[in-house]
Amino acid sequence: MTNNNQLVGGYGERVACRYLVSQGLVLLDRNWRSRAGELDVVARDGADVVFVEVKTRRSTRFGQPVEALVPAKVRRLRTLARMWLSDNDVPCERVRFDVISVLIGRSVALQHLRGAF
Repeated sequence: MTNNNQLVGGYGERVACRYLVSQGLVLLDRNWRSRAGELDVVARDGADVVFVEVKTRRSTRFGQPVEALVPAKVRRLRTLARMWLSDNDVPCERVRFDVISVLIGRSVALQHLRGAF
């Protein structure tokens, strides 16, 4: 990933985290890494643990940001979530997977898909 893409992605994650906190979620982890990959955001929503994938783009030239979430990525995120849960003693009733799509243009457009996969 180029430095510019890292900056855009980091900005999108900061926007997403501010949004999640404004919605009452509690951030548990950001940019958690393992040998299998990275989780963007792990949060608590009441008794649920939520794994949030953040997709950020500067235009829709190559489609909406959420369209970058391909089946292989979904499988990897599920594996990473299992790893995170086994590494962290966090009680939860349910696990949820959300996607936040951030489109940066003249303004910032954010779309939150709860239980996206």
